[in-house]
Amino acid sequence: MNYNYRYRLTPTERQRETLDSHRDTCRQLYNHALYRFNQIPEDEGTVKQRVRKIRDELPALKDWWEALTDIYSKVLQPTVMRIAKNIKRLGQRKEQGYTVGELRWKSPREFRSFTYNQSGFELDKKGGQTVLSLSKLADIRIELHRPLPDDVHKSDDSCAAHQKTPISEDATVKEVTLKKEKTGEWFAIFGIEMETAPPAKPPLEHIDTGEMVGIDVGIVKYAHDTDGTAVESLTLSEERDRLAREQRKLSRKAYESNNWEKHRQKVAECHLAIKRKRRDFLHKLSNYYAREYNLVAVEDLDVKVMLESPRNSRNTASAAWNTFTDMLETKCEREGTHFVAVDPDGTTKECATCGVETDKPLWVREHSCPACGFEADRDANAAWNILSRGLTKLGVGHSEGTPVETALPAGTTPVPAKRVVETGSPSLSERVSASRVG
Repeated sequence: MNYNYRYRLTPTERQRETLDSHRDTCRQLYNHALYRFNQIPEDEGTVKQRVRKIRDELPALKDWWEALTDIYSKVLQPTVMRIAKNIKRLGQRKEQGYTVGELRWKSPREFRSFTYNQSGFELDKKGGQTVLSLSKLADIRIELHRPLPDDVHKSDDSCAAHQKTPISEDATVKEVTLKKEKTGEWFAIFGIEMETAPPAKPPLEHIDTGEMVGIDVGIVKYAHDTDGTAVESLTLSEERDRLAREQRKLSRKAYESNNWEKHRQKVAECHLAIKRKRRDFLHKLSNYYAREYNLVAVEDLDVKVMLESPRNSRNTASAAWNTFTDMLETKCEREGTHFVAVDPDGTTKECATCGVETDKPLWVREHSCPACGFEADRDANAAWNILSRGLTKLGVGHSEGTPVETALPAGTTPVPAKRVVETGSPSLSERVSASRVG
């Protein structure tokens, strides 16, 4: 399993200049490598083989490009290999139905990070402070607001900076990425590889009804599950109002003037505040479901098509359903929880008890089946259909009356989103476990 641990850096002014200098040199190297990549015919190998050919040219490149000699070699190599990663991502986007073009040269604002791969970095204590020692760069103070999987051991080797940084017997820091946010803040992102395997998933036939959950996502109520818990969506009105004010102020400044740059950073801070609040909410919500249940079923939504709709596209984008699903799948893998994504078509219309479909406009929030008389909240009915389809997809046999007739909750317990993202509060599972209706 691979994990990322992100920490804030507090560099001095001189260190900031050095970081920016290294970042810009890496950007120029990336642009040069992209130029060389486009010169190599496609019949000379795969994308990765052609990029490796450019990487092997680095020693000769240093003979006339003096700026490269000031940067650690294990920083230059990942910079070139980034081309292969970016092309792979473009291919994935194309498979998802998006229109993609070709890789372009990176401007100073677009290239925001560089990576120490495998070596050249070490955590150390200097002057009573924890610093991140980076080869050919600096010793930068780092804020370890949470511990790594275990205490980082400093190697006794005199060339410790050129060795992999061990964390524990089953965990190793493989790389450190230094990233500059648009606000000007610098962060260190540790890529950690855990050798221990995730916990084994329990056999499907041994999972009780109370240990499985179906989740229907929406806009008014972000998540409504089969246990009767409804989590409200985030309220971002204050953050968006502030963003709109700062954007209006920015539009009145002379482009690229000092005042324009100051307000550009304020706009970036507003965007970052919204992003952090949303991701914090999604991390906590996905973590709750992955830890509380042994089987989680969700909808496999085609958000791209929904965003192309002229109605409610802003709220759809803000909901970030795909991000939530990706986080949930990753955390389920980590916790040993079964994860299944099902076809969302008709989950709202179909009756969870008898399967008869009933058309409902969006403003109708209750499900009332004309065939069997079953009544429930619209989203609760959809959640049960999602769980039922998930069980069918996994090949789990269940009677026609199960799980709806045997375990359908009697009511809905709303959980405000504010409680989910409250700093320093208990986990979501602790807050809702007492209110879940079984």
